[in-house]
Amino acid sequence: MSPTAPAAQATGLSIALADGTPLLDNATLSLRPGRVHAVTGPSGAGKTTLLRALVGAVAPGAAVTGGTVTVLGHDILALPPERLRRLRRENLAYLGQDPGSGLNPRMRVDRLITETAADRSRATLLGLLATVRLPTDQQLERRRPAALSGGQQRRVALARALARRPDILLLDEPTAGLDAALRDEIADLVRELARQHGLAVVLSSHDPEFVARCADDTLALRPAATRAPARGVPAPRPAPAQAPPGTHRAAEAVLTVRSLHAHVGTGRTRRQVLAEVDLDVLPGTLTAVVGPSGCGKTTLVRTLAGLHRAAAGTLTLHGHPLADTLRRRDRDQLRRVQLVPQNPLGALNPARTTGATLTRPLKLHHALSAGQRADRVAELLAAVGLPEEFAARYPHELSGGQRQRVSIARALAAEPDVLLCDEVTSALDAGTADGIMTLLRDLRSARGLAVVLVSHDLPLVSRHADAVLTLDGRGRAVPAGRHPAAT
Repeated sequence: MSPTAPAAQATGLSIALADGTPLLDNATLSLRPGRVHAVTGPSGAGKTTLLRALVGAVAPGAAVTGGTVTVLGHDILALPPERLRRLRRENLAYLGQDPGSGLNPRMRVDRLITETAADRSRATLLGLLATVRLPTDQQLERRRPAALSGGQQRRVALARALARRPDILLLDEPTAGLDAALRDEIADLVRELARQHGLAVVLSSHDPEFVARCADDTLALRPAATRAPARGVPAPRPAPAQAPPGTHRAAEAVLTVRSLHAHVGTGRTRRQVLAEVDLDVLPGTLTAVVGPSGCGKTTLVRTLAGLHRAAAGTLTLHGHPLADTLRRRDRDQLRRVQLVPQNPLGALNPARTTGATLTRPLKLHHALSAGQRADRVAELLAAVGLPEEFAARYPHELSGGQRQRVSIARALAAEPDVLLCDEVTSALDAGTADGIMTLLRDLRSARGLAVVLVSHDLPLVSRHADAVLTLDGRGRAVPAGRHPAAT
């Protein structure tokens, strides 16, 4: 391939759903070897749709309504299935917004990376780990995905992609959920990969600092006017006549954590990720959890949600013991503590529409008629800034930001006392992120909702958090003020 010829090119590309709803409108992009191309724009503008079209993947129920896509000299949207599979296997590497969900949970890191590698030697394995800024002296290659942080999973997936020595690397929100220091490392890594290996790199991002640091060219997409979501956020439902126990006194914690310890992995790979963590979450407040990637932030909220068993320590909800696993919690406890995970695509059932997803917790926790449930689904969608017609859409028909908002709406459907949010704004543009934080603020004010928010966005934490829990690299709490950005 000539270094001056485009590795891939989309010209006037438009893609729409069967009902005519546009997903991408007249996008033109040219990728060249050795250069980094960024695709930016608000949530729902079609960034993921464009990247997926470049690997010949148009969402089910959608079709190209105009334009062309050429990849390495091929009309990729017209290739026979076998030739398309070969092109993807040998020449393209695509990492979605949730690359960790594509890692086989039963396989160790070493096998995940070398499975499709051109060179499977240990030296090459360690070299790839070093390339993506992962340690080579901590037996990380012997761990399975569940024993890795979200940032580590993302970098393992990148190493796995690079092992195939592709010509084109496509990255969808590659820094979502990463701290600022690691974000800058990834930016420098992307530039280095493009320069040294002659890769044509295209990435989507909401982070202007990341884009400015690594991109040679930028394409700014805008959503079609016909599907721009309403910007207003309606007032949340009023609090129930009888407030949950413990919310009548502002100083009384709704959720208390004492001396919490947690481990990940088994056998030789078992390691401690949380140690002696104490936490008091008050009604109506937002408690932020911050710290470097891999320090145990996600493990903490998963433990509070009952998805990760604590090694030691106690959990208390409204002054009563809270079991550390879902199976041991009663239905009322399950309703009162809800988790919004970092990666909504892996958490939303691909076979269920948005409406069915939101209806399920309404059936489980609330005695509502079918008509009342339909009205409540519309209210929940409006509350997170999505139009009512999105109730008929499946997860693959939504952008990453839209899926995140559906995930938040599903958690709110249970009307919880504690909402655990794991990097819920990391895949959202600044305007949408502020809208979500405004929604959470209104819910905290109107319903006394307690929010625990994991975030790497220190300016956002500084603006919205009432309290901050800072974890160090060993999973221990360190003294932190209200505004960690100032420290």
